[in-house]
Amino acid sequence: MRDPHENDIPHIKFKDVSFSYPGEKENLIFKCNFSIKKPGLWMVVGKNGSGKSTLLKLINGIIKPKNGFIYSNANIGMVFQNPDHQILMPNCRSELLININQNISQNEINKKIEYVLDQVGMTGFEKRPVHTLSGGQKQRLTIACALISDRNFILLDEPTALLDQISQLKVLQTIKNLTSDLKPPLSALWITHRYEELTYADAVAELKNGFLSNWREPSKFQYN
Repeated sequence: MRDPHENDIPHIKFKDVSFSYPGEKENLIFKCNFSIKKPGLWMVVGKNGSGKSTLLKLINGIIKPKNGFIYSNANIGMVFQNPDHQILMPNCRSELLININQNISQNEINKKIEYVLDQVGMTGFEKRPVHTLSGGQKQRLTIACALISDRNFILLDEPTALLDQISQLKVLQTIKNLTSDLKPPLSALWITHRYEELTYADAVAELKNGFLSNWREPSKFQYN
């Protein structure tokens, strides 16, 4: 039976993409080829300075490739390393409200807020002031903001780097659950330098010397 959400699946493709910052002779990204054609949690691992954040900026259209071609039909949301850099409002409800990009009724707004908070494990947090949230709760709020704005592809730039171990696991499990179960489909590209996080991924690739390796199952991946 044909999946009714098949046409909703976000698709990203890089074809021979190269990029260097102004004044730099060497390409930080060099002839990069990869595609993401199905929902899931995709992880890219690499050392500091390997170009991981630059890769996300290329996907998000913040910067343009020097050479090559990028195709995307995805509606992209972004989760940064430090949630304080993207949360603007004083409480959870107001932060979610500014991310609703539809003209819908108050009743529908309330239902959406209740739904996305439930999806990220924050039921009952609607009126909570942001300053009372833990770092992990703030990250899950930024994920809820992406969901409420109908994003179907979330880019996460080392989202657990500033979190304690318990909060790391909660954020990881939240994204894993969303990319496994959500309808319509949701994809996530998670940038990390933490080898232990890779076990949560559906597929893993390494960014090294400007090249992105082929996707591998975590059990078959070797970090060089």
